[in-house]
Parts: sequence; structure tokens; C-alpha cells
Amino acid sequence: MSTINPTARIEDGAVIGEGTSIGPYCTIGPDVIIGADCKLISHVHISAQTTIGHGCTIHPFVSLGTPPQSLSHRGELTKLWVGEGCTIREQVTMNAGTVAGGGITRVGNRGYFMNRSHVGHDCQVGNDVTFATSATLGGHCEVGDFVFIGRLSAAHQFVRIGPQTMVGAASCVRDDVIPFGLANGQHAALAGLNIIGMKRRKFSLERLAAVGSFYQKLFHGPGIFAERLSDVRNLAHSDPAIAEILTFIDAERHRSLCLPTMNGSTS
Repeated sequence: MSTINPTARIEDGAVIGEGTSIGPYCTIGPDVIIGADCKLISHVHISAQTTIGHGCTIHPFVSLGTPPQSLSHRGELTKLWVGEGCTIREQVTMNAGTVAGGGITRVGNRGYFMNRSHVGHDCQVGNDVTFATSATLGGHCEVGDFVFIGRLSAAHQFVRIGPQTMVGAASCVRDDVIPFGLANGQHAALAGLNIIGMKRRKFSLERLAAVGSFYQKLFHGPGIFAERLSDVRNLAHSDPAIAEILTFIDAERHRSLCLPTMNGSTS
């Protein structure tokens, strides 16, 4: 059965899953659904049409489903969806979506969100991500599976961060980062491939070599980028990761592509 501390305030209409514990001074709005076996330690605030998957642990002073920080918002009731098995540490904030942006902010399963990290309105965040302390997403960002965002880093609104990417600490991400990429720097530039992450995903040495060769040809070969991109398209069939990177580059986007920096200028 669920356990609810007598100091918590659960508004009529909220749904609390079996085995979930609600700690002291939590406030849960009337349109909130919390799955089974969750743990809200204390002082957690959840509002809007927020759904929390089962098995999540939410630490003190977290705010979920708070209104979008957007000048277009007019008080509409919108949504936040958080997947299963997430760990959400102290003072994390996740905003609900905006009507103009589709009305929902979505966070996948098994995410680990360290203290003071933030997910802005209308973001779409994948599974198994890690946000270090104070990692921040502006509105409408897209973040793939197995992404790691370093402490004090921030992504500009509408930025896409591809699956299995690592963003280094204290980086400002203004452009889209390819899948399997490593982005770093005050104005983040592409610094190579996330080799450590790829090894953790069981990439063989042969696959690492193939993707590495493709990366070198695309980002460090002769000629302009558009010519290099055309030249490597025939490699899409050689490895699924290469095909994924090319598909990411070809997708419709709001931002430019994050590229390496050479001699102070972008390649």
C-alpha cells in the first residue's frame, strides 16, 4: 500500500500508485499521476498534468510540471511525462510543455538527474541519460538515449543532442551535436567521438575503427564540409552508427551543426 506523510498535501484527483511513499511536506496537484513504488523523500512539488513512471526516486525541493518559462504561455494546463526508474536529485526542475510546442515535455526511463539540473518546456529527453549538477536544457531541445551532459553545461533552445553523446563540463551548446559525438568548450565545438561511451555500448574494435575513419573523412578531410559529406554517404551501409549520424545530419533542424574548431575557426 502507499504511505503518505500527514504533512503532505495531495489534492483530489491525483493518482498515487501502489507502494509509493510520499514524504513530509510534498504537494501533489489534482492532475498528477504517480506510478507504483516511487519514493518522494520530502518537499517535492508536482503540478500540471504530470505523469511519473513507476520506481522513481525524487529528492527534496524538486519541482516537476511547473509552468513553462515561455512568454507564449497563457496558463494552459499542459503536460510533463517522466519515465520509469528515474533518479531526480535535489532542486531539479522540469517544466511542462507549451501549447505552441505540442503541449508536453517528455523524459525517458532510467534517467539520472543530479542536483539543480533543469529540463525546459517541450524538451524530448531519451532513456538512460545523465545530467550532472546544474546541466540545463532550454526549451524544445531533443536529447537522445545514453547522453551524458556535464556539470554547469547548458543547451540553447531547439538544440538536438544525438544518442550516446557526451557534453563536457561548463560547455555552452549552441549547435546540434551528432550521435556518438564529444562536444566540449565554452562555446562547444565537436572534439571527437565519445569512444568511452561507445565501448560501454559494446562497440568492437572493428566498429570503432570504421566509425573513427568515417569521422575523420567527414570532419577533417580535404575540401569544404558539403563536399566531404557527399563523399562519405556511400559509407552509410558499412555500420549502423554511421547511418545514424548521416540521418541525424540530414534531418530538419533549427540549429547549425556542431563542428570541430581548427585554428580558431570552424571547419
